Amino acid sequence: MLGSSSNPTLESSLTFFSPSPPQKRRTAHTTRILNSQDFTNITHTNVEVHFNQRRQSKSLTAKMKYVLVSGGVISGIGKGVIASSCGLLLKTRGFKVSSIKIDPYLNIDAGLMAPAEHGEVFVLDDGGETDLDLGNYERYLNVTLTRDNNITTGKMYQNVISKERAGKYIGKTVQMVPHLTDEIQETIERVARVPVDDTNETPDVCIVELGGTVGDIESTVFVEALRRLRRTVGKDNFLQIHVSLVPDIQGELKSKPTQAAIRDVRSLGLSPDLIACRCSKPLDQKLIDKIALYCDVEPSQVVSVTDVSSLYRVPLLLEAQGLTEQLIDVLRLKQDAISPSLVTRGSQTWNAWKELTISRDHFFKEVRIVLVGKYTDHPDAYHSVSKSLEHAAMACSRKLVRIDVHSGHLEAAAETESPVAYHTAWQQVYTADGVLVPGGFGVRACEGMISAIKTCREKNTPFLGICLGLQLAAVEFARNKCDLPQADSTEFHEKAAVPLIIEMPEIDKTTMGATMRLGNRPTHFQPGSEWSKLYSLYRNDPSSSIPTANVALPPHTSNNDVKFPPTNGTSNSVSTANGTAVQEPTPSSDPSPLIINERHRHRWEVNPAYVETLESAGMNFVGRDDSGKRMEILELKDHPFFVGVQFHPEYLSRVLRPSKPFLGFVAASAGILPEVMSGKGNRASSKEDGEG
Repeated sequence: MLGSSSNPTLESSLTFFSPSPPQKRRTAHTTRILNSQDFTNITHTNVEVHFNQRRQSKSLTAKMKYVLVSGGVISGIGKGVIASSCGLLLKTRGFKVSSIKIDPYLNIDAGLMAPAEHGEVFVLDDGGETDLDLGNYERYLNVTLTRDNNITTGKMYQNVISKERAGKYIGKTVQMVPHLTDEIQETIERVARVPVDDTNETPDVCIVELGGTVGDIESTVFVEALRRLRRTVGKDNFLQIHVSLVPDIQGELKSKPTQAAIRDVRSLGLSPDLIACRCSKPLDQKLIDKIALYCDVEPSQVVSVTDVSSLYRVPLLLEAQGLTEQLIDVLRLKQDAISPSLVTRGSQTWNAWKELTISRDHFFKEVRIVLVGKYTDHPDAYHSVSKSLEHAAMACSRKLVRIDVHSGHLEAAAETESPVAYHTAWQQVYTADGVLVPGGFGVRACEGMISAIKTCREKNTPFLGICLGLQLAAVEFARNKCDLPQADSTEFHEKAAVPLIIEMPEIDKTTMGATMRLGNRPTHFQPGSEWSKLYSLYRNDPSSSIPTANVALPPHTSNNDVKFPPTNGTSNSVSTANGTAVQEPTPSSDPSPLIINERHRHRWEVNPAYVETLESAGMNFVGRDDSGKRMEILELKDHPFFVGVQFHPEYLSRVLRPSKPFLGFVAASAGILPEVMSGKGNRASSKEDGEG
């Protein structure tokens, strides 16, 4: 992250860097004017068709453009935000952009990594469990990525070994070079061409982020593969941005680490075109000239990106220093071949982005949200949840004050073991405008979450429970409203006397990786649920006519278990404010009033045997899966906002299109839910487009 509230090394500057020896690039992109004969017999009504035909005829020969974002000096320097910002800036000019994240670890994916160590696991439509940077790409670029967009060392080794066993390399000695590097290069080139947005067309540019730090042993083979890729596609089709730290030592910015980082990159065969200098304050011209001299680049290729009040300001900061024109110029991108509709959409997106992010600094009314979780010690463990709260707060014109409370501090044992932490935690919960309990695994600190949920239910404090949060809300309700004091989850106690939460029967109990219920799946709002606040937020979406990213699974989806509800030809697909597919049946179809699609990641569910007991006591399961037996949404009717969802709405929230559960929760916490439900209190409802 680049926000000033987090790691300060993430907020700095970009330095534009060209190959050695320095060669001055064009300062302005020259746009070819269409010949007069191009418009012969072209009327106003078929100009779009004309451009589509031109674009299709060129697509057969058009070369993919690559932007590599690498990092030096230290890891966690902000490569993901810079990569996402570059992609957004290109999309605002009408270009189609995809993204790939390279993670040089031996894991096949991020699914089995601990949130307390690696940060959150981001889940994609096809069920891919990936690095959280793919969430940044989707939020900034408004695209739908797949598991293939996250390349790991483990995946590449697995592919090469599988080919060797299948005899693909028969007679050869399989080596890192060329076999592994070829596999990496071929994967990048294949994935880069997969459509990722609602145009369903091949992207113009692919942003490739190389995780870690250049020079690490882990990333060496990827650096070599990328060097070969640059040689293969040609210099006009490959641009490298190298992100480097310019530390502040007693008030003086030092350029030596950047000089050393560039030297390391060049020793491995890559020659950055642009340098991103991460620093705490703007680089002065003297320091820019010094970096340009010792790194053998032009001063115009050094851009200062300083610490900012919000990550959403980073694209504005880069655009103000000419980054977009640099990208277009170096890559020789042809703007005359872009569809006019994409140019218009890009312009609308940019205007909306600027308006919302600039106005964010002028919100004075606060909304205090307490996040009660077990991984609060790691700043990125709830990354997407945090972003979704920000999106919703901006839509409600509120300044978000997020307070993390470790759920262990709310348990009875903490009163004697850590009395100060105990009383502080409970004071935060009691004074919160709203309380959110996110997902998680394991029994540790769950009783503290249950206590917080009970407080919200009894005090009418707005509450949102996600995944584990829904399950614990059901446990709390069963214990205190259904006279089932022994209600529990078999995840916590395998032989629970009242197994209210059980492991799903179809889950593989012997294999861990990628065996959960994952990916984009439908939820049916039940007949008679029209009173539901969440139903109203989805059903009365004021931005349903807004163009959005892919709302269905991409054609190359590899999760065969992901299914969409049958429509029988009678339903219409409507784009919602969080990018999910909503189908509203006609009178002749199934009576379910609303079907939504959201992303899931869970092993346990509410035991169907206890649903009738819970509902008879007042807990309403307004959303269920296709079978009607798996509980997806719970809600209390006579409460300002008490909602639990089995899915993870944070994975589909966007800056200009906040997730509906988060929007409703923050609006209720701010006391403006009726206005937001009617579309009057939602700033985002008037925006033209998502994020591209």
